[in-house]
Amino acid sequence: MPVSADAIVDAALELAEQSSWESVRLYAVADHLGADLAAIQAHFREKEELADAWFDRADAAMVAAAAQPEIQALPSSERLHYLIMAWLETLSPHRRVTREMVKGKLEPGHLHVQIPAVLRISRTVQWLREAARRDAGGVHRGLEETVLTSIFVTTFTGWLADGSDGARVTRARLSRLLHGAAWMARWVPGYHHAPQVPALPGAQVEDNERTGAAETRA
Repeated sequence: MPVSADAIVDAALELAEQSSWESVRLYAVADHLGADLAAIQAHFREKEELADAWFDRADAAMVAAAAQPEIQALPSSERLHYLIMAWLETLSPHRRVTREMVKGKLEPGHLHVQIPAVLRISRTVQWLREAARRDAGGVHRGLEETVLTSIFVTTFTGWLADGSDGARVTRARLSRLLHGAAWMARWVPGYHHAPQVPALPGAQVEDNERTGAAETRA
């Protein structure tokens, strides 16, 4: 029976939870699945690609989350916050193993792994921009990508070591970073925000009710 790529990744993660990501071997993954190495090779050329597939799951979850109308209706900073946290939450069941994956990519002498890792971060940030409906172009796009990459990497590395309930510390840090970036963007000549997404049905009514209540109190 054919073995799926997802099953291979799940098996590798399960084995890593029992020991470490470093100790996982592809032949052991094959044995765990009752398959042979050819079944693994049909999907992955090397072990590092299993880690990439794990992060691809987070990308997919982030993009799927962006399709929700209530997320599209959020203000830009809140939308980015939700999407980044959705990415992290996908990885949270195997946070320790994820940390070990990242550590392995950063070991000295592994340029063949580190260069693709940089490109992978860039790809995730590109999907983040698309999911958040960012539309800056030219120089402003480059600036936005640089800032978002910095925020994403800072948040991710902090989250890897965050032991707070519900990643409370990470959520607060990310909120500060995004609001700080939004404040600074106001002073960039010619920069504009992503187009507003139409509010959800009833949102305008709620806004009017809040406005009316405020006027009554005044």
